[in-house]
Amino acid sequence: MPTPEPEGQGPITVEHLRPELTRELYRTMRTARDLDTEAIALQRQGVFPAYVSVRGQEAAQVGSASALDPTRDFVFPTYREMASALAYGVEMVGYMSTHRALWHGGLYDVMESRFGAINAVVGGPVPHAVGWAVGERLRGGDGVAMAYFGDGASSEGDVHEAMNFAGVFTAPVVFLCQNNQWALSVPNERQVAGGSVAARAEGYGMAGVLVDGNDVGAVYTATAEAVERARTGGGPTVIEALTYRVEPHSTSDDPGRYRDETEAEPWRRRDPLDLLRAAIVEAGHADETELAAVDAEAAKRAEEIRDGVAEAPEPHGSELFTHVFRETTEELARQHRTWQEEVEL
Repeated sequence: MPTPEPEGQGPITVEHLRPELTRELYRTMRTARDLDTEAIALQRQGVFPAYVSVRGQEAAQVGSASALDPTRDFVFPTYREMASALAYGVEMVGYMSTHRALWHGGLYDVMESRFGAINAVVGGPVPHAVGWAVGERLRGGDGVAMAYFGDGASSEGDVHEAMNFAGVFTAPVVFLCQNNQWALSVPNERQVAGGSVAARAEGYGMAGVLVDGNDVGAVYTATAEAVERARTGGGPTVIEALTYRVEPHSTSDDPGRYRDETEAEPWRRRDPLDLLRAAIVEAGHADETELAAVDAEAAKRAEEIRDGVAEAPEPHGSELFTHVFRETTEELARQHRTWQEEVEL
């Protein structure tokens, strides 16, 4: 079965959103696009051993993260949520430095930012989000957990168990599936039965929503409604943002081995940044001169983050022994002493 055509072949509209919000969404998406380009260059230069591009998925990520409250909600990302981190206000030099693979868990404060460490386990963030959400409800808080995952992860047993648990306990979770059509080299039709990931929500006793993942306004609105539902005791929601992975799975992938690259062309023509820019101008929320200024600011910020990442010092070797256990074990203490002795030599 061929890859589905892009959702909503026509233009998008942002007339239902506040002008200042649409401009901020564009600013963040533009910065994410430029930072993504810089990150690929850092990998080619050997600064990053590997990198996963978010190009084409900026609307799904920025639209969803922007609907959350960073003071009380908590995000559980995969390894491809750079644009979400940017929209959520994460300290980006520390976040991007994670890709240097110098320190497990990243160089930003996970608890302060309320944005979980990059998780490369397929489906891994989903049970973590449900666990946090149940704990949040038990302690009497009104925070909501956001669990990001891909269409490939929807095939994992952990995701099924987490969604079932969340449905039974009406946990305050938003499950955001970025369906980019490919689980590395496996297409949708070989992994998702029943029409869509969102359609599975009914079986878990929760709401399921399918949205155009390249329409940032549609994603923002769907997420805001899901967050409000979760926050007020209405239970979890599955949002399936239909988009496309226009770039390789990672910088070490060659998609030409398993797909016809002409399939990506309709999606490239429906670029989420181009759609939003046209919609902003059409709605009168900004003109081309104002947006050109935003483009320049975004490029400058992306370059500043890039330079900060490239120049960041390597963590001290002693950090290999921190954050391993809540209470240090005798064996870990012995290893630490041995390391210190070897360093002194």
